[in-house]
Amino acid sequence: MTSLPLLPVLFKAEMSLIRLGKLRQQSSVLFLCDMQEKFRHNIVFFPQIVSVAARMLQAVKLLEMPVIVTEQYPKGLGPTVPELGADGITKYSKTCFSMLTPEVEKELQSIPNRRSVILCGIETQACIMSTTLELLDKGFDVHVVADACSSRSQVDRLVALSRMKQSGAFLTTSEGVILQLLQDSTHPKFKEVQKIIMESAPDSGLLSLFQNQNPLFT
Repeated sequence: MTSLPLLPVLFKAEMSLIRLGKLRQQSSVLFLCDMQEKFRHNIVFFPQIVSVAARMLQAVKLLEMPVIVTEQYPKGLGPTVPELGADGITKYSKTCFSMLTPEVEKELQSIPNRRSVILCGIETQACIMSTTLELLDKGFDVHVVADACSSRSQVDRLVALSRMKQSGAFLTTSEGVILQLLQDSTHPKFKEVQKIIMESAPDSGLLSLFQNQNPLFT
């Protein structure tokens, strides 16, 4: 019989394992948020953000993982930009900030064994943060791809990333996510996916944000 003094230790160990945030191909889904035409000239580093998200999408397609794409009021803000490469993928229209519309929740529930969401898109302080907080509240691990998320204001972007980290999201990069999903160079799709990351991801401005070792991220 386990003695009572050991229970807090066992609980802490269990929680530590939960919070590791390991990504697995079989238990992850990619969310692509609102990368639409009308945002093209308003979002800082928009071409780079879309390019990085497109790399994520290419890798996830090769790994045959599920993808969910949303559009914020497409009648007014236009369709998803073609360079994302999301043709043929269902686009869920929304007006709320969170991606978790009833239709998206239904789709997510239909995907078995999903516990981790990989999140890319715009804007960081609005739809990305709202989606992150709602997913965390529902028990998902959320991995925010920091080099694939941006905003009109880089102050908003930086503080939103920090805010999500405080709430328990994992901040990561596109290459970090892709390599975690592969796990091993013997993965049957490794060589195909490797071609996607052979060239470094475009600079989406994070280095300039971090250059002063911002205390928000310590």
